[in-house]
Amino acid sequence: MDAETQTIDTLSFEDALRALETIVRQLESGDVPLEDSISLYEKGEKLRQHCQKRLDAAQARIERIVAGPDGAAASTQPFDL
Repeated sequence: MDAETQTIDTLSFEDALRALETIVRQLESGDVPLEDSISLYEKGEKLRQHCQKRLDAAQARIERIVAGPDGAAASTQPFDL
């Protein structure tokens, strides 16, 4: 694992998303040389994967509480979007 990947893996979801948004703005501006664009794209893909991994982990933890007839929590079930 390279140093950049290790650094990305330590980012919070919000920080990774901000970094990804910055890269998208740079690429959309059209002012970045080709080689730099390729490097930015590669970093952006790593950030996207990191964000997706964080979202998947969060979704797996979300559970919806199902109330029984007495109003008490009877069970839980996975949250479905």
